[in-house]
Amino acid sequence: MEITGKIIQKLELQQGTSKAGNAWSKQEYVLETIENFPKKVHFDFFGERANQYPLEVGDTINLSFDIESREWNGKWFTSIRGWKAKIIAKAMPLPT
Repeated sequence: MEITGKIIQKLELQQGTSKAGNAWSKQEYVLETIENFPKKVHFDFFGERANQYPLEVGDTINLSFDIESREWNGKWFTSIRGWKAKIIAKAMPLPT
């Protein structure tokens, strides 16, 4: 699936070690769609993709992603996992 929008928030990079002893990282963002009624979409890049796409607040991108839902203790959680980002327009630098 694909969606186009502007990055409005970049959350802090998360890193850790799995139970199997493997290092992992996750970079989360919030994107706002470019529509008559904009929607905010929280997504992440996981593993090597966390550093592969260095997005910044203000960048307009086309995001390719997968949606996945998981059950835990009888509750369902849905995540949007990005696998490619194409920058359409870079954020404009602030005047100094």
